[in-house]
Parts: sequence; structure tokens; C-alpha cells
Amino acid sequence: MDDLRRSAASKGYVETLLGRRRYFPNLKNQSNVNIRHREEREAINAPIQGTAADIMKLAMIHLRVSLAENGLSSKLLLQVHDELILECPHEELDATVPIVKSVMESAHPIDIPLLTEARWGLNWGKLEPIIK
Repeated sequence: MDDLRRSAASKGYVETLLGRRRYFPNLKNQSNVNIRHREEREAINAPIQGTAADIMKLAMIHLRVSLAENGLSSKLLLQVHDELILECPHEELDATVPIVKSVMESAHPIDIPLLTEARWGLNWGKLEPIIK
């Protein structure tokens, strides 16, 4: 974390694993301690949270293509943090779940395995796990 703080202060930015940058131009010369500490916390968090966002965006792009290639009518409705909400006809559920899991778990190669779980329900408040 200390290395990341120093790097962010000297470069003025941090990068995600995929190379997207978040700039912190005031980090090096900020005289207000509270603002500097806030920017340091954000600089430490940005590569991790930003990489997760990058991977989710890739998964969403690949998912749309994969669903279409497999002739499925399921549609991506919403992303909430690390969740994707899809509208899926019940008769396509068994075909859709493995595609969604595969796409999300392989959206970008990293050393740590990305694991997913699937849930279904008529509304978000009544989701039940799909065991496969």
C-alpha cells in the first residue's frame, strides 16, 4: 500500500490491471491533510475496484454476444456491483446459466479464479440459488 501511495503521488495516477487510469493530480501537492488522506485511500482502492469494474464490463460485452450466438432470448437488464440481472424465459434457464457462468468466470484471465453463482426468481427479492 505504501508503494502504491508513493507511485500515485509521483505519477499522479494509478492503473487497473487492464491499463485504465484514475488520476489524482492534487495528491502530491495537497496541503490539506484530510483531502490528501482521502485521495490516498482512493488511490489504493482504485486499482482493485477499477479492475473489478473492467472485468465486469468485459463480461457484459461477451455475454451479449454469447447469448445471441446460442440463439437465446435472455437479456441483460441490470448490473448491480458484481451482479448481473438477466431477464430469461423459464424454458431457457438451463441453457442460459452455464453460458452466463462461463462468460463471467473467463471474462479476463487473472491468477485468482473468478467464481460465480446463479440465482433465479420472479423478482429480485425472491431469488433462489440454482445448484448445478
